Amino acid sequence: MTQSAPPQPPLLASSAKGLCPQCGARTLFSSPVRFADTCRMCGLDYSQFNVGDGPAAFLTLIVGGVILGLALVLEFKVHPPLILHLLLWPALTVACVVGALRVAKGMLLTLEYRNKAAEGVLKKPEPDADRPA
Repeated sequence: MTQSAPPQPPLLASSAKGLCPQCGARTLFSSPVRFADTCRMCGLDYSQFNVGDGPAAFLTLIVGGVILGLALVLEFKVHPPLILHLLLWPALTVACVVGALRVAKGMLLTLEYRNKAAEGVLKKPEPDADRPA
């Protein structure tokens, strides 16, 4: 009888917790949004995965749109003093972008690992024996 692989945790939960995609230890991040070099438990080399900072631009735009909508709703409904806007929205924006970026980068790395994604390589066509050179 063959042993099956242990069940993988849900993608969103594992990326939010920073779980290693191979062993499940909380070793994926060395800072809030920076990957560790390797897993301290199983030795998986995280530098082999090419996640980059691609999600940052999209998350900034999405979070910025949501924050702008919330700021406008608050302004038109409550009319708070300007200082409240100056204190609340920048801090909330940074917290939301960093939190979402951590989850997005963790998800991308985990998906690359689970799907065995690698850089594409173009294969040269083999010469046909029938075709003259």
